[in-house]
Amino acid sequence: MQVIKIHHPINKQLIPDGPVVLAMGFFDGVHRGHQAVIRRARQIADQRKLPLAVLTYGHAPGVVYRQYPGGFKYLSTTDRKLALLKQLSVDLVYLVSFTSSFANQTPQEFVDHYLVAFHSQVVVAGFDHTYGPAKIATMTNLPAYARGRFTVVTVPKFTDPGTTKKVGSRAIRKAIDRGDVQTANQELGYYYQTTGLVVHGLARGRTLGFPTINVETPSRERIPGIGVYAVDVKIGDQWYGGMASVGHNITFGDHNQLTVEIYLFDFDQMVYGEEITVRWYQYLRGEQKFVDATSLVAQMKHDEQVARQVVQAPPAITSQIIH
Repeated sequence: MQVIKIHHPINKQLIPDGPVVLAMGFFDGVHRGHQAVIRRARQIADQRKLPLAVLTYGHAPGVVYRQYPGGFKYLSTTDRKLALLKQLSVDLVYLVSFTSSFANQTPQEFVDHYLVAFHSQVVVAGFDHTYGPAKIATMTNLPAYARGRFTVVTVPKFTDPGTTKKVGSRAIRKAIDRGDVQTANQELGYYYQTTGLVVHGLARGRTLGFPTINVETPSRERIPGIGVYAVDVKIGDQWYGGMASVGHNITFGDHNQLTVEIYLFDFDQMVYGEEITVRWYQYLRGEQKFVDATSLVAQMKHDEQVARQVVQAPPAITSQIIH
């Protein structure tokens, strides 16, 4: 998959010759609704024997306008999003930098400067996608801006069978924030993943018989809410089952910083400095304050039994096509 970074104003020399089918969207998380858009575009591209291109952005537009107090936490960083798009057989990604000069374009200018410049034969997007002011830069109005230069295909709202609830990034973020990774995984269509760096901690878990790896997570990644989870962790090329604790270690004090600590089953290696991937399967329980270390260890032994079962047979996901 080729990735071309675009900064406004567009340098047309970067654009390959030849027509494409173009899917467009921010695609945070590349969830099942996004997948429906890209699958439809892939189908059209195959029918027309054309490459499939995707127009997306390197950061959320709202970040530029400070619409997210405390910063925006992504379901998928740019690298993760690109990896997911590759799994969906995308041939080319235009990764556009969302700047004020880019945003100041009218919808017609965006169509002329980008969609036409990309040699789009067909443009595909979700029913609620916008490419400028929400009242006028709609999919309904896009054919008028296209002026016959390309065909517009609008993909309808994607819902779970038997419901009218839209599968969307906002709802998935809320599910992850409250620790409901099972719902998030169903909506994503794959098991949610985060990354991190293994760093030194207080080594308290080792004294309890549960040595953990302490994970420093990237500031822009969305970590599940406080609680204990069944997880898999990738170190190098190997996956290891484990249980993760996201919390403040309140048994040992009331003012501890938020940490991500993971106890890996049947694992005894020094891995400080390793870049890891965490796959989140299931929420087990909330953070509890125990009267003493003995009570904490007893609960952790129970958590381990449950987590081992979950890791061995993770909750099934509907229509899992990517990982």
